[in-house]
Amino acid sequence: MKKNSFIACILAISLQACIKKKIPESKLNLGLDYYPTTKGKFVVYDIDSTVYTEIPKDTLQFKYRIKEKLSDSFTDNLGQPAIRLERYIKRYDPKMAYDSIPWTIKQVWLVNANQTNVQVVEDNIRYTKLVFPLSTKKTWNGNAYNNLGERLYSYIYLDNPEVVNQIHLEQVLQVEQKEFRTLISYQHYQEKYARGIGLVHREIVDLLSNAIAPGKPVENRIESGIIYKQTLVTYGYE
Repeated sequence: MKKNSFIACILAISLQACIKKKIPESKLNLGLDYYPTTKGKFVVYDIDSTVYTEIPKDTLQFKYRIKEKLSDSFTDNLGQPAIRLERYIKRYDPKMAYDSIPWTIKQVWLVNANQTNVQVVEDNIRYTKLVFPLSTKKTWNGNAYNNLGERLYSYIYLDNPEVVNQIHLEQVLQVEQKEFRTLISYQHYQEKYARGIGLVHREIVDLLSNAIAPGKPVENRIESGIIYKQTLVTYGYE
C-alpha cells in the first residue's frame, strides 16, 4: 500500500511539473504558420502589371506567372539561418495555355524566418515582412535593414476568412505597407498572407499626375506610374 501511495505521489508531482512547463497558448499562436518554411513548399501567382509612361506617353500591359519555391537551408553571410527562395516565370502567351509553357528560373531571393519576424531579401534589398506575435496594435519599420528610409508597416486585420482568386481561405491577414496621397500622387502598398500558405496577394499602386483636377483623384488622371497585382493561383509541396 505504501509503495502504491509513493508511486501515486510521484505521478502527481510529475503531472504538476508538466502542467507548469506547458507552453502558454499565446506562445503557440505567434502566427508563424502565416509564413511556412518547409522545404519544397511552392506557391504559384498570377501577375498583372500596368505601367504608365509619360515620355513617350503609353500604357504597357504585362501578364505572367511566378512560382516561388523554398529550397535549401543554409547559413547566410550574417551568420543567420536562411532559406533559398527560387522564383520561376512563365510569360503569358494568348496562343498557349500556361500548363504547356515550361518554367524558367527568374531569380533567387533569400528568407530569414524566426519567432520574431520574417525577412525577405528581394533583389538584394532586405524587407521585414511580418513580425510576431501577431497584433493589430503593432507597427514596425519594414525598411529597418535597408537604406530606403523608414516605412511603417501595420496589420490591418488578422485571421479573417477571405476569397482570393476564387480560393476560399479560412484565415488571412493584411499588412498595410504604405498609404500616401497628395494632389499629384498616390501610393498604396499592401500584402495578404494566409495560414499554411504564406503570401497570397500583393498590390503596388504608385501613380503620378501633375494635371490637377478638382474632385478627380490621381487614379483617374494618370500620367506615369505602375499598378502591380500578384494573386494566388495554387500552392503545395514538391
